Amino acid sequence: MTRRIAVTGSASGIGKALVEVLRAQGDTVIGVDREDADVRADLSTEDGRARAVAGIGAGPLDGVVACAGVSAPDPVTVSVNHFGVVRLLEGLRPVLAAAPNPRAAVVGSIAGTQPVDQAVVDACLRDDEPAALELARAAVANGTGNRLYPSSKSALAQWLRRAAVTEEWAGAGIPLNAVAPGVVLSPMVAPLVADEEMKAVMDRAVPMPLNGYAQPAVIATALSWLISTGNTHMTGQVIYVDGGADATLRGPGVF
Repeated sequence: MTRRIAVTGSASGIGKALVEVLRAQGDTVIGVDREDADVRADLSTEDGRARAVAGIGAGPLDGVVACAGVSAPDPVTVSVNHFGVVRLLEGLRPVLAAAPNPRAAVVGSIAGTQPVDQAVVDACLRDDEPAALELARAAVANGTGNRLYPSSKSALAQWLRRAAVTEEWAGAGIPLNAVAPGVVLSPMVAPLVADEEMKAVMDRAVPMPLNGYAQPAVIATALSWLISTGNTHMTGQVIYVDGGADATLRGPGVF
């Protein structure tokens, strides 16, 4: 049966790879991105999020995967990676709930296990975007803007685990999960990989003993299973598709 799936960040990287996987298996895909997409929307803004929800929700919806993300040491990273994802999923949840086998997934990151700006994370989990952005601007000003990406992904993972088991999600029969990649050879990472010094930093921060850096299609394959009809009982999970980085960094005592 053909399913209708929405994918944000569809113009590049993991999102683009997922679109290709889903279309190859016969699904209808609605791509969302700032350019080169079926629905053009900027998920860092309320208007853009509303435009995305309206564009996607104009028909039946069997699944949604939030792949759009930003890694810059800038407040926009918090807006896109956390609030953009949460607002989109919350806006589409009623449409998903009407489908016979609805599914939802997001792209997290192993960075979510790294040091964060706890005040930013707390503001995200209070659903207070103005406060989160004010704190993010302060972090940039005091030289800790590099913690905004981990903070956004940590907050997203915690929101997901909290929301997934509620009546609105699990109670409505909607599995909600995340894939947390290690280093993925996407356009966002390409400049870092090309810089030998930065590559060495990444290798220390995200050691990947199993097969090294991943291609976007690897993450797309994991996401495609999470939103498949075969996934009937997995929800609230953050799946590390990271070449063993999480197990290396946090050890066997965290599972």
